[in-house]
Amino acid sequence: MAKAERQQRRAGGVGVVAGLVAVVCAGTAGCSGSGAAADDGRGGEAVATLRLAADRLVRAGSSKARTSMEMATGGTRVTIRGEGVYDYRRQLGELKVLLPQDPAGTSEHRPITELLAPGALFMKNRGAGVPADKWVRVETASLADGNLVTGGATDPFAAAELLRGARSATYVGETEVEGIAVRHYRGTADLTVAAKESSAGNRASLGAAAKGFATARVPFDVYLDEEGRIRKVRHRFSFVNGQQEGTVAVASTTLLSDFGVAVDVRLPDGDDIYAGKIAEG
Repeated sequence: MAKAERQQRRAGGVGVVAGLVAVVCAGTAGCSGSGAAADDGRGGEAVATLRLAADRLVRAGSSKARTSMEMATGGTRVTIRGEGVYDYRRQLGELKVLLPQDPAGTSEHRPITELLAPGALFMKNRGAGVPADKWVRVETASLADGNLVTGGATDPFAAAELLRGARSATYVGETEVEGIAVRHYRGTADLTVAAKESSAGNRASLGAAAKGFATARVPFDVYLDEEGRIRKVRHRFSFVNGQQEGTVAVASTTLLSDFGVAVDVRLPDGDDIYAGKIAEG
């Protein structure tokens, strides 16, 4: 229990969503989980296909990415959106993450720039006393959710590698995502299995999430194009609500497009990383 509490404190000190969840849930009757999809033990061919989805992205090289993270509680829905690019071979990405409007209906938040790297998250315009020209660096394995939720956007490659832990899946049918013909699959992944099967860059982070979430089972819907590349994936995470009893349900959606786009992500130098204390909230 003490270990879990320390993990939650670390996540709350640097997270974007973690503090927001606490505020949202504190003023309501609490947040509840969305439940898990039924695991019928079937769909072996579908499972095998989904476990290769991350490899298909590496073969594609890069893409544009749009993300959204939704929480619903007490009749209120909160959504955090992001947009950027990702290099799957180098496992480097850049997203501009936009926080939702404040309760008064005005938006005073500047977009947060996030750089995604193996084992690390860099944030600029983090606020809370951080100088405007400095970056905040976070070790993703130190976060209770492995940064699947904390940064307000799920790393696109981590979202794909989570499918390496697919335990059950069914083929739903053909449809379209933004005008592209896709095959829709629905199933449940296991974070523990995903961590073991993932690349070295995501292994520790997914392992932390497997221990930190309320359950290691993650229901998902994923849409693959004719080349087996992910065009859209939606995960439903569940983690313990520190404010009240129960769990918080978070739906994370990632949309990928423009495969092969040029990506130039440069990580900050050591002198540009903020070394001071980060205020919570």
